[in-house]
Amino acid sequence: MIIIKAMGGLGNQLQQYALYKKFESMGKDARFDVTWFKDPKMQNSVLAERQLELDCFEGISYREASPEEIKEVLGRGVGEKEGPVSRLKRKFVPSSNPVFEEKDMYHEEIFGFDNRYLTGYWACEKYYADILPALRQEIHFPMQIKDSDNKNHIRNEETIRKMEETESVSVHIRRGDYLSDVNKAIFGGISTKEYYKAAIAYIKERRPDARFYFFSDDISYVKEHYNEDGYETVDWNKGPDSFYDMMLMSRCKHNIAANSTFSFWGARFNPNPDKIMIRPSIHKNTQVCVPRQMQELWKGWVLITPQGKVAVGGEV
Repeated sequence: MIIIKAMGGLGNQLQQYALYKKFESMGKDARFDVTWFKDPKMQNSVLAERQLELDCFEGISYREASPEEIKEVLGRGVGEKEGPVSRLKRKFVPSSNPVFEEKDMYHEEIFGFDNRYLTGYWACEKYYADILPALRQEIHFPMQIKDSDNKNHIRNEETIRKMEETESVSVHIRRGDYLSDVNKAIFGGISTKEYYKAAIAYIKERRPDARFYFFSDDISYVKEHYNEDGYETVDWNKGPDSFYDMMLMSRCKHNIAANSTFSFWGARFNPNPDKIMIRPSIHKNTQVCVPRQMQELWKGWVLITPQGKVAVGGEV
């Protein structure tokens, strides 16, 4: 049995779910462990408590790992300490460890596992690139309530119509929690002004009539710095409706992502066969971009460095 641990925000949850579906597509006996969302104590490493948002989508289906199944694979319950015998065995026989923790960008070996508990975020496109068309068919954003107290559905529908009629491009600028000292050290200085300038120029060169739709958790910043003709800011999907920004991103014809899994999925859900997808050359500051490797792991994506350079071949 393969158990995938679910944790983190919506983009990460979608990636873990996609990996779960990949194992299912291979005929593996897979389970999805959502325990992390049921016990706030397990979230002590994150700055804000997360909710299981995955179930908001229509078409999501998974077999939730039971406590008994988790114990069967781990040899202990979730949250229980590992016994001394198990620790000693793992020390001298690393392969005996039932927990596999993601450490590199891509781990091809996981697809050969049969009895493991997998923990990680699994952002790399190569893990599930072949089943993304199926996921786009299966997963749907729920319809918003159409009543007099909820005008957002009207604005979203009107915006979708405009996106379909123009050479629309989503631009995601994530600030918010990325500005905290902890997150800034990990994620800061990657989606820079130079990055966005180069990404927008890349699109304009190939789609001169492009119209750009900006999405952000810092709307005032966006309105101050991105207010040119042909730019529009989406600022009405808030709180529990915020994930409809991902829906609108997916309805654009092209996508410029931040180093954020939220906008990765906005692009992944985009069904346009001729789409241009742009992302930063690295996701975290601990990574080093090797263009040939990245282009293999993220096929179809244009990679742009924090300095505003397009990563091509073996050069940055």
